[in-house]
Amino acid sequence: MDMRFAPIFKPEARRPSPKPTQVDLRKVFVAGTSLWILALIVFVCLWLADLQPLGPALVCVAGVVIGVLLLIWEHIKRQEYRQLGE
Repeated sequence: MDMRFAPIFKPEARRPSPKPTQVDLRKVFVAGTSLWILALIVFVCLWLADLQPLGPALVCVAGVVIGVLLLIWEHIKRQEYRQLGE
């Protein structure tokens, strides 16, 4: 049997799964939300200068709202997902 297919047909030939990497989600969500805020500022300035329609700014507002909701979720679930990484 070809060794590439051994884990499919013989589960005991599989390598053990790696441990999950612990990531600080707060840093990730803050970075993403900050980028949405920066884009919002740029698109609002372009909209005020009549160079861009309002649509892209509204997409940025949605990104900021989702980012804030994710930060709230992270604060509530922080203890739970940190225990998973141990």
